[in-house]
Amino acid sequence: MTNSDLERQTMRISLLHTIDGNKRVFDEAAKQLGLGDGDLRHEVRPDLREAVQQAGAFSEDLKAQTARCVLDLAADSDAVIVSCATLGPVVDQLQDAAVPIVRADRALAAAAANGGGKIAVLCAVASTIEANRRLFEEHIVIAGTLVEIVHVEPVWTLYQSGDIAGSHAAAAAAADEAYEAGATVVAFAHPWMAPAASLVRAKQRPLHSADAALRAVVKQPAGGV
Repeated sequence: MTNSDLERQTMRISLLHTIDGNKRVFDEAAKQLGLGDGDLRHEVRPDLREAVQQAGAFSEDLKAQTARCVLDLAADSDAVIVSCATLGPVVDQLQDAAVPIVRADRALAAAAANGGGKIAVLCAVASTIEANRRLFEEHIVIAGTLVEIVHVEPVWTLYQSGDIAGSHAAAAAAADEAYEAGATVVAFAHPWMAPAASLVRAKQRPLHSADAALRAVVKQPAGGV
């Protein structure tokens, strides 16, 4: 499928975020894929992620609240993307939804695993390291593929402090280090890291979940960004 093919499509893609900054990330990824300006509809619910963090677990009640939100979005959409990894497990419980519901983190893992070799997953938030490890290892389809989770703590610290430019610069530097260390695929574990891809010096560009999830929705093969 070419970009011109995508431009002729009209899709109503709804996205559930828990970080407001992810709206711009997905809008830019959609633009790069040739999707129209009006194709994406964003719903931002930081309260859902915060409730999970405060409870210390994704309780059945919180899962039910999240599922209702996703299904409400699906009722007026051709597809739904859940960009927050914390809420992602709800998607696995909605297999019978009327439209495709895509976990952005799962789409990223699938895209990264297709290349084989050594995958470096740059993870900025410590609490998500093991979940990312399990998810990426689950998607390995080529024998001999290795997955390394790299904790890039300064990237998250800078982001939380409001130094977005510094955060992206640190993520790009970490990606270059991973390539220099022999990674054949580098993946940014969090959607908000995506803008750092343009700052990477290496010839290759890291994969990120905004691009991977949108490609999964429109059925375009994964590629570099």
